[in-house]
Amino acid sequence: MARPLRIVFHGRNAASFVEGFEALLQADAELAVLPDLMADDAQRAAFARADVIVGNRFDATMSVPEGLRLYQVCATGYDGVDLAALPAPVAVCNCFGHEPAIAEYVMAGLLSHQVRLVDADRRLRQNDWAYRSGSPANVHGEIAGKVVGLLGYGHIGKAIARKAKAFDMVVHVANRSPVEPGELVDRAYFLDALPDFYASADFVVVSLPLGEETRSLVGGAAFARMRPDAVLVNVGRGPVVDEAALFEALSDRRIGGAIIDTWYRYPGAEGETTSPSRFDFAGLSNVVMTPHMSGWTDGTIDRRRRTIAGNVDRLFAGEPLANIVRPAQ
Repeated sequence: MARPLRIVFHGRNAASFVEGFEALLQADAELAVLPDLMADDAQRAAFARADVIVGNRFDATMSVPEGLRLYQVCATGYDGVDLAALPAPVAVCNCFGHEPAIAEYVMAGLLSHQVRLVDADRRLRQNDWAYRSGSPANVHGEIAGKVVGLLGYGHIGKAIARKAKAFDMVVHVANRSPVEPGELVDRAYFLDALPDFYASADFVVVSLPLGEETRSLVGGAAFARMRPDAVLVNVGRGPVVDEAALFEALSDRRIGGAIIDTWYRYPGAEGETTSPSRFDFAGLSNVVMTPHMSGWTDGTIDRRRRTIAGNVDRLFAGEPLANIVRPAQ
């Protein structure tokens, strides 16, 4: 009889998927939950015995378990995993499931920019009726009819397009591969037409992953083409948007505002604090700052847990894996 698969959940993020995981498995498995920094011999020994590692970080300083068959990234981005440090027989897969949550976050951001609920609440608590209906000076906007420009049309972009259409928005897309206009997309641009894309949108939503071809893709030239009341939303990766150019555009009121969820600096360990940028975005009144929270919901955790468990079962049964980043060779 084959021994159980040894599955290690490595790190704080991976540990989020443990509860209820075993109940989803058909495979016989043993689970171990290990911290980001392994502190004793027992933890290191458990890591060394792993058949499957669920995690978000692996580099050349870490020993590869001899029997490792699958490194399952418990997120979409795998930039924290050094693929070259994992031997060829180890398959690497990622998982999605965050796109419904991120689409809701984006729509919440667009709605809050037009319908100033928080500010209206704050003012009325001080007996200030600034938003009361009846005066042209108190009118607030609507997102219906506004153009949302989606820079990137993968899982996240498609989910945002569906939500935007439910609010009667106009959807423009800029993407590397062709996108046909249709029920969800009113107009599509190739990346060589980005200046026209930027100029067309009331809201520009960035959902691109970070790579050499996308780093600082949205820079000074992009902000120069955007409408003066345009709002940038970044739910992709921080450095896709040039840090200095974004701060300058917001400081100079070159664009109307920004909603930023993905940043340039992050805490290195649990409990650590740090500023998300070398620039003082917190001192600007035309930016909404959130701590990389858009995709982290109970729904995302459930969907990813099921994806990870499904891949473990496929591995156990000798079936093709899902969401392969790098196949076993």
